[in-house]
Formats: sequence, C-alpha cells, structure tokens
Amino acid sequence: DTAGIQRAFLCAAQQHDVCQLCAGGVLVVGDQDDLCAVGFGGAQGLHQVPGSAGVRDEQHHVLKNQIPLVECSTGLSKEQTDYLLDAGKKVAILRSANMSVGVNLLIKLLKEASQKLASEGFDIEIVEKHHNQKLDAPSGTALALADAINEANDEQYEYVYDRSQVRQKRGNKELGISAVRGGTIVGDHDVIFAGEDEVVTFSHRAYSRAVFAKGSVVAAKYMKGKGSCSSKSAR
Repeated sequence: DTAGIQRAFLCAAQQHDVCQLCAGGVLVVGDQDDLCAVGFGGAQGLHQVPGSAGVRDEQHHVLKNQIPLVECSTGLSKEQTDYLLDAGKKVAILRSANMSVGVNLLIKLLKEASQKLASEGFDIEIVEKHHNQKLDAPSGTALALADAINEANDEQYEYVYDRSQVRQKRGNKELGISAVRGGTIVGDHDVIFAGEDEVVTFSHRAYSRAVFAKGSVVAAKYMKGKGSCSSKSAR
C-alpha cells in the first residue's frame, strides 16, 4: 500500500542520509492529504510514491519551489501526463513506472533481445501479476516493458489486452499484455518470446516493496540539485 511504500522509502532514505524532512532533504508524499501534512520547508527533492491522487498538487509545489521530482505514479490520465510533461520543461523530473534496479536493467536487456528475437519471428507476450488491491491494469511496469520493446523495433507492434471478443489467429505484430490480480503478490512480470520449438522468457519478481525504496533512494540522490535540463524517463 502507499503508506507501506512511504515508510520503506523513509527508512531506506534515512539510512543513506538523503532524507531530512523539511530540512533540505527529500520529501516523500502519497496522496493529497500526505502532501499537505508533510510540508515543503527547505526541501531539495520530492519523491512521489505510486498513486495518481494529488499529482497536480505535487507538481505545482515542485514548480513553485523549483525542486526536482522523482515521479513513480502509474495509472495517470492523459491530462495528468500532459501536465507532467509540461512541468518537466521547468523543473527536473525523473519518471519511472518501477523504481527497482532489476526492472530498469530488464528494460535495457529487452531492447537488445527483442530486436534479435523479433527478426527471427518470435511472438511477444507480457504477463504481469499483482496483489488484489491494485487499481490499474495492466501495470505501469508492463506498459513500460512493452514500450521499450516497441521503441526498439520501430513502433511496429499493436498492444492487445483482450482476445475474448475475436475469433482469429494471432497477428505477428501483436504484443499481448495480460494482467493477474490476487493475494498479496508484490509484483511479477514475465516477458515471453515464443518461437518455433523454443521459448525465451525474461522474468522479474519483487518479493518486497523494499526494492522500490532502494531504487528510489538511488534516483533521489541522482536528482538532488538537478535543473530542468535533467528531466528524463528512467529507461
């Protein structure tokens, strides 16, 4: 949950001396209420944990105070995304759907692997699994993995989320994305390359939200003191 991620980040950040609330460190916010409660006195960085509530308020504060932002929210509307992109022209923003080191490495590996495997005719499917409290589907991470593959292959693929309404063979430029929700699964992502008589699978398993906190600390340390020219996506 948001509160759990917030506590994990605070703990990890304090251990790495990058979090001093209201005293020139990194602020962690969840929803709009958390944002108002924490305050912004002297902060040099802001970290937004997953959840789309209060995104405009958070971005308004970083613009007003000219402090960098590490943005991890998923399930944003087009309006929220456009506002974020516009804010990135004025203040440093690092955005990633998943802050774990492993997933960001996986994104780089998929770009290279997909070019070779796609040229050999491998079909591509992504299956993501999360806990039963997650609101958005597919996950932001699954979409980030799909986008990385598509970008590396000249945007050839069409994302397919549901095949129940059609009765036809799979197209060779489909990229299927499936979502599973159940229990307390923190986050599982499988990228399947299915070829003739062989299958190659890239997998990432998050067993604790601590992996997101650790990656967030790395991002916060990197962004501290950065100007608007540093705005980027963590891919």
